[in-house]
Amino acid sequence: MTTPSARPLVVDVRSPGEFAAGHVAGSINLPLDTLPAAASRLLPERDAPIVLCCVSGARSDVAAQWLRAQGYTQVSNGGSVGAVALRLGNVIHKENA
Repeated sequence: MTTPSARPLVVDVRSPGEFAAGHVAGSINLPLDTLPAAASRLLPERDAPIVLCCVSGARSDVAAQWLRAQGYTQVSNGGSVGAVALRLGNVIHKENA
């Protein structure tokens, strides 16, 4: 069981190209259109803290609602990638082109 103080898993629901252009260091990319097919494999612990992010918070809100409907209990919409990085004290990582 996960403790409330556990560091959340950051899930970026943007496209792979958007993710490569800059994402929260340590986050995983799970594009919104692949969420239903990949969530159980990439997010097996339904009680783990998860923070979702995207560009503005719109896609991450859709993802959060879907995950909650699937029984995930500690899901939050962090909003933008920058907001999540700032809140967690993490850096934005850009992949080499």
